[in-house]
Amino acid sequence: MEQLFTSLAGTNPVVQGLIGGLVITALNTIGALVVILWRTPSEKFLDAALGFAAGVMLTASFTSLILPGIRYGGVIPVLLGIAIGALVLSMADQWVPQLHVVTGHEGSASRLKAVWLFIMAITLHNMPEGLAVGVGFGSGELANAIKLMLAIGIQNIPEGLAVAVSSLSVGLSTYFYAAFVGIRAGLVEIPLALFGAWAVQAVRSILPYAMGFAAGAMLYVISDEIVPETHRRGHERMATFGTVIGAILMLYLDVTLG
Repeated sequence: MEQLFTSLAGTNPVVQGLIGGLVITALNTIGALVVILWRTPSEKFLDAALGFAAGVMLTASFTSLILPGIRYGGVIPVLLGIAIGALVLSMADQWVPQLHVVTGHEGSASRLKAVWLFIMAITLHNMPEGLAVGVGFGSGELANAIKLMLAIGIQNIPEGLAVAVSSLSVGLSTYFYAAFVGIRAGLVEIPLALFGAWAVQAVRSILPYAMGFAAGAMLYVISDEIVPETHRRGHERMATFGTVIGAILMLYLDVTLG
């Protein structure tokens, strides 16, 4: 897998980070486009799919970011990075009013305002994923970076579909435009992946902090956004099984890809 990736992307970690960002964004695009063919997926399926995404992200946070970061720079920098990552996401979350992923928006905002707030919230959700992939490639640990790219890319498929479907619930009545919104929300992952790879290459000493930061940001998204959302409509069991399956898949990738 490493030889195949380097034959396509080369050996420059920054370029590899860019390619990684393109891959996960492409898979998000595939998920968003599914809404054109499958226009009414059930809430139970969406909760299970988002639970799957949470399981993948949770496991990847440890196997591809936290543990490699500790091996590289020790436990304290990684723990500080986790805390800062969670704090930054918490602060950023305050700037965007809470918007539920499937059932629409809270409050009395106009439809147009609600749509744009929704897009901002989903974009914020995707930022840690792109950053994590970039930091992974910038670290120079190609095997871990590829596993992280595949994990986030796979979970981006159900996420892209969920974003497109939920776009319809906040006033985007055209299926093609809803798919476009799902695609656009994932585009932020490309520059964040590029920035993450460049930053840790430019200043190698920040690598354990950056890996902890990316993991902390993803852990915040899982606990504050995904899990409450999937347990809100009475489908907790399906969401939990989705999480377990996601964790199993990521652990399988971690072992088989070395």
